[in-house]
Amino acid sequence: MNRREFLRTSGALLAGLALTPLSRANSFSLNDLPKDEQGNRYAEGYVFHDRDKSGRKKDGNPGLAGICVSNGREVVKTDSNGYWKLPVEEDAILFVVKPTGWRVPLGPNNLPQFYYIHKPNGSPNYKYPGVSPTGPLPKSIDFPLEQQKESNKFSMILFGDPQPRNQTEIDYIAHDVVEQVAREAKEIDAKFGLSLGDEMFDVLSLYESLNRTVGTIGLPWYNTVGNHDMNYDAPDDSLSTETFQRIYGPTYYSFNYGKVHFIVLDDVVWHGAEKRGYHGEITKKQLEFVKNDLALVPKDHLIFVAMHIPLVDVNNREELYRLIEDRPFTVSVSAHTHVQAHYFIGDAEGWKGKTPHHHLNHVTVCGSWWEGAPDERGIPHATMSDGAPNGYSVFEFDGNRYKVKFRAASRPESEQMSIWLPQEISLADVPQTEVIVNVFAGSERSVVEMKVESGAWTPMTNFEGKDPYFMKLKELEASPKPPLGLKLPNPSNTKHLWKAPLPANLRRGTYAVEIRAKDMFGQAFVDRRIVRIA
Repeated sequence: MNRREFLRTSGALLAGLALTPLSRANSFSLNDLPKDEQGNRYAEGYVFHDRDKSGRKKDGNPGLAGICVSNGREVVKTDSNGYWKLPVEEDAILFVVKPTGWRVPLGPNNLPQFYYIHKPNGSPNYKYPGVSPTGPLPKSIDFPLEQQKESNKFSMILFGDPQPRNQTEIDYIAHDVVEQVAREAKEIDAKFGLSLGDEMFDVLSLYESLNRTVGTIGLPWYNTVGNHDMNYDAPDDSLSTETFQRIYGPTYYSFNYGKVHFIVLDDVVWHGAEKRGYHGEITKKQLEFVKNDLALVPKDHLIFVAMHIPLVDVNNREELYRLIEDRPFTVSVSAHTHVQAHYFIGDAEGWKGKTPHHHLNHVTVCGSWWEGAPDERGIPHATMSDGAPNGYSVFEFDGNRYKVKFRAASRPESEQMSIWLPQEISLADVPQTEVIVNVFAGSERSVVEMKVESGAWTPMTNFEGKDPYFMKLKELEASPKPPLGLKLPNPSNTKHLWKAPLPANLRRGTYAVEIRAKDMFGQAFVDRRIVRIA
């Protein structure tokens, strides 16, 4: 198909689309945008092989066929010359969907540059600046791509809520998490990172400093918008992410790596400066994008959906279910709650797929907002209210399969659980004493067992409750001499607790209580605690 035929065909397909400009006074009119033969206002350009890494389409940098480009609703593939054409609104972000085997340019701090922002009159005048006026739409919006080798077997780093409120907390992130991630990323050969929203804690002027810190990891780093990333002076949701867009681009998008298709969503709806507050919802425009995007993704690919607010708390989550539940391979992740939990969404929750959908509500980098007593470095322990430490995760992919491993901040990889037992137990109390284990990334599909010394492995019972160590921390805060640091949140119930009684036949002496946990991916972890029978 030549360009003239492509224009005629795409124009017919796109005829009749309603383009609704933002209702605000400006000096640029939608009428200034170019029109096709059917009267549709559109943007156009090329996706090209940037062989000389100049970022410019010219001789020697040929167009690439079959690459997806989107305006945030429609998704089209480039023709044989790399040409694309899409309807465009007065305030829009156009972006290329990174294909497998290619990479997009990286800007400062290793942020992917895969988009063009069209805001001819710029963002409103908010406390935190948004996008400067971009002027009229360019005649051609061209997206450069460079070839790269991509294996179907790869790893990525996942962050939840870094959420610093000041430079001191960015420094905590640097020393407690980023330095460790940089070391590990080289060991596991991670290909990129993704943060799940609340990159900031309301103070949006700190984006640059945080990005410089995370950028030292040396990986391309994608980002999700959270409720603390919003312009609180915005009158409504449509204008609430102007600063985020200036820094990171679109608030929802997709990209590919290996046999995994990543979709990043914005599921935070801001109620406006007068009403304040927010709720979890995926806008109709985003759902249209997801539908159009997935129509061009093979069924044998894993669909990985990232968001900020957990899927189980999103008002119209079943509309998203309808778009992905016919896929044999799906997983989704979120953050926001500052606890860690696995959900297996099935019939009772409105999911109609053949097998339950796995949703991971992910650990946060800042834990409990950098609360708790400081360690020898001056960094708060930030234990989350479910008793799990702050940290991050490593996702490992093999084709359309995946597994995830939790990593506690500033702790060895083997530290995956806490074991609760008194230091000393009287002989008479042994039969009534329970061992309680918090497997930080455990789920209902985990198998947890216990043995004492050379005894047999016995199963432990999964239950929902409050972490005993966290309860002890709260007791210390209420004591006459509380520890330094901001007070921790109230304890929350968690489902990643297991319990079993000590063997009744123990005699006086010192014993090693050993715990073995195997997760839903078959990954096994062992830990122990010493107990003394007096």
